[in-house]
Amino acid sequence: MQLISIPKWKWEVISMDFVTGCSGTFTQHDSIVVVMDTLTKVAQFISVKTTYSFSDAAQVFIRDVVRLHGVPKNIVSDGDARFTSTLWKVIVVGLGIEWPSVHIIIHK
Repeated sequence: MQLISIPKWKWEVISMDFVTGCSGTFTQHDSIVVVMDTLTKVAQFISVKTTYSFSDAAQVFIRDVVRLHGVPKNIVSDGDARFTSTLWKVIVVGLGIEWPSVHIIIHK
């Protein structure tokens, strides 16, 4: 376990969690990604499908979070560390950043 310092700017550190098992919409979205700024506690709710690939989830993250708030320094998630690491790698590649130059810390 690692302590997280208090962010200096909003949307610098976010927490992310998935809510699954929702009733589907007419567009077949059956889950919600909850992304919360840890400084201001402002949350963003994004409807997704459980069938999304990592690439689909990364594109949604880039479109709905990065486009509005920029790239966070840290993502805190209570999900599996392998899932978070893989998703973060796909997001970084989707942003066009060379993978070996990126250092990732998974917080649980």
